Amino acid sequence: MSQPVPVTFSTLILSLGSSAVMAMGLEKNPHTGETEKDLQVAAFHIDMLKLMKDKTKNNLSPDEVLFLDQVIGDLQMKFIYVSQGAKENPPS
Repeated sequence: MSQPVPVTFSTLILSLGSSAVMAMGLEKNPHTGETEKDLQVAAFHIDMLKLMKDKTKNNLSPDEVLFLDQVIGDLQMKFIYVSQGAKENPPS
């Protein structure tokens, strides 16, 4: 039996970020094995992370702020790349 994933602020960020990446069609859906692309859903997940950043302002550790900023920035760059119709994976 596998160990449950710990419930932390970081795992919440990673969960939303992973959902955004899958919605951009950059990773396969683990449940279906299919690549699905829905940029509206990807934008929703990115917006949720931005909302989280606003609502938790002055309530996070410096490391948490940095991590959240990095994930949001990375997702926004990937979103721009994918929404412009790039045929290959965006740079990491």
